[in-house]
Amino acid sequence: MTDFDVAIIGAGIAGASLAAELAGQRRVLLLEAEAYPGYHATGRSAAFWTESYGGPKIQPLTSASGPFLACPPPDFSDKPLMTKRGAMYIGEAQHQSLAGQMLGEFAASGVKIAQILPAAIKTYLPNLRNSWSVGLYEPECCDIDVAGLHAAYLRQAKRLGAKLLCRAALQSAIWRDDAWSLTSGAGGFSAKILVNAAGAWADDIAIMAGVRPLQIKPYRRTIAQLRTRPAAPANLPLVIGLDGSFYFKPDTGGKLWLSPHDETLMPPCDAAPEEIDVARAIERFGQVVDCDIVAVEHKWAGLRSFAPDRLPVIGYDCDRPEFFWFAGQGGFGIQTAPASAWLAASLLSPDAKAPAAISAESYSPARFR
Repeated sequence: MTDFDVAIIGAGIAGASLAAELAGQRRVLLLEAEAYPGYHATGRSAAFWTESYGGPKIQPLTSASGPFLACPPPDFSDKPLMTKRGAMYIGEAQHQSLAGQMLGEFAASGVKIAQILPAAIKTYLPNLRNSWSVGLYEPECCDIDVAGLHAAYLRQAKRLGAKLLCRAALQSAIWRDDAWSLTSGAGGFSAKILVNAAGAWADDIAIMAGVRPLQIKPYRRTIAQLRTRPAAPANLPLVIGLDGSFYFKPDTGGKLWLSPHDETLMPPCDAAPEEIDVARAIERFGQVVDCDIVAVEHKWAGLRSFAPDRLPVIGYDCDRPEFFWFAGQGGFGIQTAPASAWLAASLLSPDAKAPAAISAESYSPARFR
């Protein structure tokens, strides 16, 4: 079969989730440039679900996704895809205004965030340096089983008839005779709708298809896995700097994932960590917590792609209605995956329902006209 209703470019969490939602209603082709899906941003996620993360305009997508991730349908996953973690935002005295600003932003959202006293912060982080006395706690934060979620979407897409091809980088996309003529590393295909779920390569795919790019830019984010003395307690919450300069969370075996919360503009590529970013993360960690770094056991980097206003782009291109944007998910693509896929599917298929209380206009490409 070479003729499809919808061809989705990219089989990371964005493309996989949308393919799973559409496959029962449309003939779906999923083209992945790499040897296996999820090689780039999806496979390098920090793997947490936090309603406040990304700000008030991302929160509706995150909140709508939560119940599905916590209790997925049995035919999708036989186990929950989230486990409770909790999140703590911390700062020094000069960051008190940031805490107040955050509380104000989410006051009417239903997100559970509360200020906590220094003594309560110390119960979670006994070796926290004394200057870090400002704290907010978000109890509903969870870890996400990213690999399990991604695999479940790919499994559902396959079960419902979607065709996944890897090592199938798009080479050309030409609109003629009311269909896209596509050439890829896995052969030629045609499709009525071309969905751009290419992450860091989203603008490149648009240009290839003769569509005006939206200035979706990829930024490098670094994570290092540390072994510390004392070891990180298993019940440690996700800890995020109120000023956005770091976050860390426990991993199995008393290890720690640490990020300097960096955003370095880069061309689309197979991102690798820079030593300066790892060193900066460790330096910031040492300013927060009094402990020894025994070893940096692993380090990696991924690309987070943002539109100019840092919101996802979901919808038909304004000038080319046969081209559909599903890109710009930034660092929130995993935690918003279910709701984003529902929204996109509702625009692509009359048989799909949009998630309640989510405005399609907020994420439409039309905002860039």
